[in-house]
Amino acid sequence: MRKRRLGQHYLFDRSILARLMEAAELSPEDTVVEIGPGKGHLTLMLSEKAREVVAIELDPYLCEELKRKVRTVKNIRLFCGDALKYPYHTLAPFKVVANIPYYITTPILFRLLAHRDRLLSATLTVQKEVAERIVAPPGGKDYGVLSLMIQYYADAAIVFRISKKAFKPPPKVDSAVVHLRILAEPRVSVADERIFFRVIKTAFSQRRKTLANSLRPMGEDIKDVLLAAGIDPRRRPETLSMEEFAMITDAFVQSGLQRKNKPVTSE
Repeated sequence: MRKRRLGQHYLFDRSILARLMEAAELSPEDTVVEIGPGKGHLTLMLSEKAREVVAIELDPYLCEELKRKVRTVKNIRLFCGDALKYPYHTLAPFKVVANIPYYITTPILFRLLAHRDRLLSATLTVQKEVAERIVAPPGGKDYGVLSLMIQYYADAAIVFRISKKAFKPPPKVDSAVVHLRILAEPRVSVADERIFFRVIKTAFSQRRKTLANSLRPMGEDIKDVLLAAGIDPRRRPETLSMEEFAMITDAFVQSGLQRKNKPVTSE
């Protein structure tokens, strides 16, 4: 028996798959990317609604099975390889509809957002806890780097939740369908996007500390930067809105600290 080594959990319930497709708001003119098609149930349903379906499957065994299953369907293009390496820039503007493997959720999200000039929307089945982090507002434990980086580029909403019992084999956690609609422009304007993301990642690398302490790696004068931005240095990162992180970024750029300190990298 082939080992389940790539984290596949198959969703066969057509009513749930239909709800997933409905949330994606597909039209007959759409190019749709499906990541991790697995047994191809959603793939075939998508082919009935979209102009073209690009199905990306890493598992070579499943890919051979899919080739046989979709060989007579003219508008399905199967790519046997890694979704993290797929050349999305070669596609027409596209929508993503997928039950993505949970172990690569975050890398896939950031890979797709890197191609936001072509990505229109993404409707994804993800781990429920990850969905809650994606849509989280300021002030709670779920709010953090993922929330801010997704919401900077997209409107995000949880459409519905799915019990783990709906999958075969069942995962250890419940799931949720999250819909991301890519914004025409980022949600806030910042003086330097690279510094903006650096501020966010550095702040949340020590989220239990005050901003004055968590942002200290960015410079000894960071407290002055926070005060210049109108932000109380005693606040904790999860209490700040995206707009307030943008204010810190702009004050940091104006302070010139980025020229005095080497960039702090974050995994």
